[in-house]
Amino acid sequence: MSATGEHTAGTDRRFAGRLALVTGGAHRVGRAIALALAERGADIALHYGGSADAAARTADDLRALGARVETFRADLLDPEAPARLAADVVASMGGVDILVNSAAMMLRTPVGETTVADWDRMFALNARAPFFLAQALVPVLRERRGCIVNICDLAAYETWPAYVPHAMTKAALVQATRGLARALAPAVRVNGVAPGAVLLIDDWGTAAADRLVATTPLQAVGSAEDVAGAVVYLCEATYVTGEVIIVDGGRHIRS
Repeated sequence: MSATGEHTAGTDRRFAGRLALVTGGAHRVGRAIALALAERGADIALHYGGSADAAARTADDLRALGARVETFRADLLDPEAPARLAADVVASMGGVDILVNSAAMMLRTPVGETTVADWDRMFALNARAPFFLAQALVPVLRERRGCIVNICDLAAYETWPAYVPHAMTKAALVQATRGLARALAPAVRVNGVAPGAVLLIDDWGTAAADRLVATTPLQAVGSAEDVAGAVVYLCEATYVTGEVIIVDGGRHIRS
């Protein structure tokens, strides 16, 4: 990234010749991850759910970095979609070296107001889809000695009363990260990143944002690029597996 915040093609080609599948890659954190990998030479299979326009814009930005890019639409709420997505990417692009499970949803579900439908949707996208996508790609990841990075959440380690089911899905993903790392070693490394407040919710007011900054040890809100940087590290950390890096400005140590 340039000093102005614009992504530019550079001389860092550490991932040249590698193909990364990034789910939820059209916008926000997923977009930042796809751009960070492409900046370092990776080609990108860009998954999106419903954000076709955003996916097209992100794909154009990735191509401007010199990456070979294809977009793949899949509704990962569908139990059969992860296996189909894996097959489509391998058939179209020749394989996968890096899987980043970034697609997720976060619904406010206070106790007493949570519905079965909301519960099922969150578990389907946040926990079931990453596991079955990983499982479907195991043969090619083993062959290519690839890696998986799951985007978890600080909520997996804290108690957020209005987001209990969401936190449960992310705790499941943390355990999936650890279990898959053990099951797939030594050929495939599996790690995770657990972001804290790196992108504020759109309807947050100034007072809420100020309170968040004041109660964060590093006195700042992070960025999607902070998460992407952790993903890049884990993709090249050949002696790290089963680890989840918390990227939250120190909020998990504040008390």
